[in-house]
Amino acid sequence: MAVLASLILFGVLVIPVTILGQAADEDPAGDAPDAWTDFWVVRLTLNLLGYATIFVPGFLLIQYLRKIKYNETAGPGCLSNMAVLCVFGHEKDITTVAEEGGQTISAQKKMEEQPFSKKALVLSVCFFGLQGSYLTWGLLQERIMTFEYGKTNTSSGEFFKNSQFLVFVNRVLAFVIALLVIFFQHQPKHTAPLYKYCFSSFSNIMSSWCQYEALKFVSFPTQVLAKASKVIPVMLMGKIVSKRTYEAYEYITAVMISVGVSMFLLTSQDATRSKDTVTTTSGLVMLVGYMLFDSFTSNWQGELFTQYKMSSIQMMAGVNLFSCLLTTVSLIEQGGFIEASAFMFRHPDFFVHSVILSICSATGQLFIFYTIAQFGAVTFIIIMTMRQGFAILLSCIIYGHPVTVIGILGIGIVFAALFIRIYATQQKRAVKLSQAALPARSERT
Repeated sequence: MAVLASLILFGVLVIPVTILGQAADEDPAGDAPDAWTDFWVVRLTLNLLGYATIFVPGFLLIQYLRKIKYNETAGPGCLSNMAVLCVFGHEKDITTVAEEGGQTISAQKKMEEQPFSKKALVLSVCFFGLQGSYLTWGLLQERIMTFEYGKTNTSSGEFFKNSQFLVFVNRVLAFVIALLVIFFQHQPKHTAPLYKYCFSSFSNIMSSWCQYEALKFVSFPTQVLAKASKVIPVMLMGKIVSKRTYEAYEYITAVMISVGVSMFLLTSQDATRSKDTVTTTSGLVMLVGYMLFDSFTSNWQGELFTQYKMSSIQMMAGVNLFSCLLTTVSLIEQGGFIEASAFMFRHPDFFVHSVILSICSATGQLFIFYTIAQFGAVTFIIIMTMRQGFAILLSCIIYGHPVTVIGILGIGIVFAALFIRIYATQQKRAVKLSQAALPARSERT
């Protein structure tokens, strides 16, 4: 009965989404700036309806399989094993995986034992890999979303409007690379039910979509500063999702970041897209949406890491699997692939930009996991904080964004707060380690 209900709901949701999506693509006024199909609320609604065609039947099916305890009666077939893996996983093996993980020597300890020259070389590779991947990714992101393709001195061009297609492009190559790494490199036994990745996958899709859409309303430097201030919603989500408590310095630096961002935004008169559109309420909504969804993603993934002890590459594969599934279904229903393909044929340089964007996103994710594994989260955060500063500088130089003196001061306050936060966190960790070492020393004496 649940399976039948799932199929019926799938049909009920797919048909209107497909019709609306085709209407959006065939709208004769589609090129007009005020076309209803270009309004972000309409696109967001279509996207969410598309995702619902996966989530609603999937929820009913998961509830049904758990109710009948399908894992206890499932046969040996491929589909049966897949259903068990998606809904139940191998949760009984969590303790074994945790014990195996505790017996292995961490990559960070191995790196600490290497000579200084080798550590410096590996760190340099990580630094330039992260900077090169994400600086290129950021500049291309701004180029794709804020500049007209095909514009000449005699004719106007057109903007690429489908942010969801760019999310798909970023995720599909990352998923393929994650699978290749899992295939060639030993990984701990996977225990988590696959469906649990869909929550962080959805929030990751939404944060990326908001990030692309925001560039239609705000400048790239504004977006980067908003990312830098995401520690505020991260703290909020940490309290809600994980019931965490925070130190005084964390609240102080959060206030500093808020002040710095406000100084920049209130003195910024930068234009975006059509040059007469300044930072708007829609842009603010997009930035807030990005920060909220992104902070939920990190907190949810942290809970999964704690509970199931999977590797970072397994997390990368699981999240990108559902991201590809959700965006593919939604794009098919709305005719997004046809729309993007037609745009590529009209503007071949967009195809080149999309491929490079996908490569940078995938390699950047690999550099993230490798840097954290070799040098820890603090080193990674410092590198990425520097990347944000470089991104603002390059964007202002290449694309000519004006910045006032007060705006520069605001940027300085933001990055000062970030580095204070990094330093205080590192000092706190060092104190904890020294306190933990005291009982061990007293026992020896």
